[in-house]
Amino acid sequence: MIKTPLHRRTAAPLAAAVALGLGLSACSASNEESSGGSSESGSSSSSELSGTLSGAGSSAQEAAMAGWRKGFQEMHPDVTVNYDPVGSGGGREQFIAGESLGFAGSDAFLEGDELKKAQKRCGGDVVEIPAYVSPIAVIFNLPDVSELNLKPETIAGIFAGEITNWNDEAIAADNPDADLPDLDINPVHRSDESGTTDNFTSYLDATAPDIWTVGNIEVWPGKLGGEGADGTSGVVQSVQSGEGSIGYADASQAGDLGTASVGVGEEFVSYTPEAAAKVLEASSQTEGRGETDLAYDLARDTTESGVYPIVLVSYQIACPEYSDPKQAELTKAFLEFAISKEGQAASADSAGSAPIPSSVAEKAQTALDAIKTS
Repeated sequence: MIKTPLHRRTAAPLAAAVALGLGLSACSASNEESSGGSSESGSSSSSELSGTLSGAGSSAQEAAMAGWRKGFQEMHPDVTVNYDPVGSGGGREQFIAGESLGFAGSDAFLEGDELKKAQKRCGGDVVEIPAYVSPIAVIFNLPDVSELNLKPETIAGIFAGEITNWNDEAIAADNPDADLPDLDINPVHRSDESGTTDNFTSYLDATAPDIWTVGNIEVWPGKLGGEGADGTSGVVQSVQSGEGSIGYADASQAGDLGTASVGVGEEFVSYTPEAAAKVLEASSQTEGRGETDLAYDLARDTTESGVYPIVLVSYQIACPEYSDPKQAELTKAFLEFAISKEGQAASADSAGSAPIPSSVAEKAQTALDAIKTS
């Protein structure tokens, strides 16, 4: 299995993200013993929570934050949680810069100099946990084709500009029973710097490196051609408006467009929350990290049955210790709710994300248990 660490530095925007008021969302916490739900391994205890917690980062987490806000506020009405969706890179930068932020949301785990700086800010290891899994769909516009199977090499060939017609023999081999049209393919890609592009090309780089030769990238190279579109909404709109178009986008935004099943081993797998979440169980944790740092090298090239490998994993980043005990208490409580069954259901409803597997949630809870609240 090839391990392909993610090198994302910006968040993919969600076109349908719920507005949180100038980028700030407010959540609250009540006078209850529980910190806001728990994973199967439990949660820390806190009483009479009150105060303000600030976070910033991934704009793709904006919709999930709306779900977490609603659930957390119902449980704890005396705490305000502000979240500024400045993007993954901006959130990590602000978190590293000082203690004004209790946590950061990121569609990339910390690495390199950023990890070292975060460890310095935290005075040791960081707490880094998966928050949810978001499947990336390969969307297409072929009115007379209801189902489409595509092997990794075929997807790579299309987006590399080597496969240019829908009746190409490679596509036909993947779809022997389909009536494929004699129609030019219009591959649509993100024109902006994009975490979705980063994850999509990470998949291509891992599964079809002989065809996809430009590696894992955030910005689409002009030499590959195709149609560029700004943001998730732009890609979806371009594919909708052009018969024969194909693109990649957050699965929750696919709408009525066709979505391809991708080749995994000897089968073709369509995206579902369950299939997307399985990629974490098929993956290994990144080596050389602290016990509270649950960064994952995603198994993009897995051959395990039922796994959908084109996904984005979004993380929450925090410290085990804070100079302000109140900030530690609120950070722990809010992040515990986010990974709880209730929190995962809330983000699935509001953002179309896939809940993290229970085995990963248990590890995340153990990591959060390390946060000292007094």
